[in-house]
Amino acid sequence: MKHLPAQRGLKPLVFALILLTTGCTGLPPYPVLQLPGPNADTSGSNTSGTNASTANAPFRDVSWQQTPEQQDESARRVAELLAQPLSAERAVDVALINNPQLQMRLAELGIGLADLEQARRLPNPGFSFLRTRTADGLDIERGLHFNLARLIFYPQLRSIEAKRFEQTRVLTLHEAASTANRTRRAFYEAVAARQKLNYALQVKDTADAAAELARRLEQAGNYNPLSRAREQAFAVDAQQALTRARQQETSTRIRLLRLLGLPSDITTLKLPDTLPALPDQLRDESDIRRAGLNQRLDVQAAQQDALRTADLLGLTKVSRFITLTELGFERETGPAGEKKYGVDIGLTLPLFDSGDARVARAQAAYQRSLMRVKATVLEADGDLQLALDAWRTQWELAKRQRDNAVPLRRRITDETLLRYNGMIGSVFELLAESRAQITSVSTYIDLLRDYWMADSDLSMALLGRPVVGLAVGGLPHGAAGASPHGAGAAPEAAAPTASAPHAGGH
Repeated sequence: MKHLPAQRGLKPLVFALILLTTGCTGLPPYPVLQLPGPNADTSGSNTSGTNASTANAPFRDVSWQQTPEQQDESARRVAELLAQPLSAERAVDVALINNPQLQMRLAELGIGLADLEQARRLPNPGFSFLRTRTADGLDIERGLHFNLARLIFYPQLRSIEAKRFEQTRVLTLHEAASTANRTRRAFYEAVAARQKLNYALQVKDTADAAAELARRLEQAGNYNPLSRAREQAFAVDAQQALTRARQQETSTRIRLLRLLGLPSDITTLKLPDTLPALPDQLRDESDIRRAGLNQRLDVQAAQQDALRTADLLGLTKVSRFITLTELGFERETGPAGEKKYGVDIGLTLPLFDSGDARVARAQAAYQRSLMRVKATVLEADGDLQLALDAWRTQWELAKRQRDNAVPLRRRITDETLLRYNGMIGSVFELLAESRAQITSVSTYIDLLRDYWMADSDLSMALLGRPVVGLAVGGLPHGAAGASPHGAGAAPEAAAPTASAPHAGGH
């Protein structure tokens, strides 16, 4: 009983420490993600005008709209962007602000931020109170309990949860990059469909005029029924192509609006009439290759997962030998008013579970994460090679069509027109060459669209793709006595925890 005064003086200090460490804490601010833009240049100069690299690009801020004020500001910004003629990068800006799927993923990052803050806080102590009546009088017991295992491994738990949050942040940033890539592709598809629709309208007018000319020539006896039927068939084909072009323009426009987070009946979207011009040359591929693996988000996420599982393995190996799981201070008031003080210690007896299964599981998880890093690096290298090949091939096809095929067809048509004006050629030759020129121009529009889509895919290949199988949840059950998502949660086969204390000190 000599130590009673010291124990009584210790309890106010314990409560004061708890109030100081937890009473003034608040949630940290939500991180602002920065997404690389499309015009990076790892060498410091870029004269090609392409959008292929993303290494040193200006960054776009991607933020979660939590408050009504932020949502109103975002709506105002979207209205400003839509008031101008839309470009691929303006469309990306709108999608990063207004896409509901992306905002949902950003909210999940907010959940991860809350989990990280929970792991940074000390577990709450538990208080027990027992009031019993006996023949001798009233017996009262009071106890204060602490989850000792959680306190011992508090630094390790914080480190593991911080790595898990960083992994979630990288995956969320990848979702933003994926949204930007899908938006660019949808934009190019929508503009190409609009350009082909305008061209189909011109072709339809030309085909109708040719069919009418054939009808009149047949009536005059200068055209045979077979040739007139061919012109009529071409007019019908032009009408069919126009109908398909209208449907394609509508579907691509709706897909773009969906990614922009806009209703399908909006009429204020100002799309350009033509695709951007094909660049005259491509930038050096060596610059792109150097930037590739260094900034791949999927490689970063896999590396973060490997670091986290390594920490979990070390924590599991150490925590299996910790048998002291709970420490408590007890006070009992007897029937006659006598007071008793003591310390309550909760132990885990490793009689049936020595923890070797948990260690084996953690070792297997760590080996799996190492192999995932290796597989992700190999896939990243293959993805970059395929994207570069497709990008280069589509540029060559579009450039050859623009510089050779289209001018040749135009020259043939012009020469045929001169022959017709000089009464050397016939109108039938002129109509046939006009149809060939129509096919050549339509093919170039498709190839130009495919190039810009391949360019967007290359930008995405530099950032990576989602890694299948990454576990971004909290700590496994039984790790170090507690999970950071539930303060005071006890390990398997452990003593009662601080959140569910027991009465002791009999």
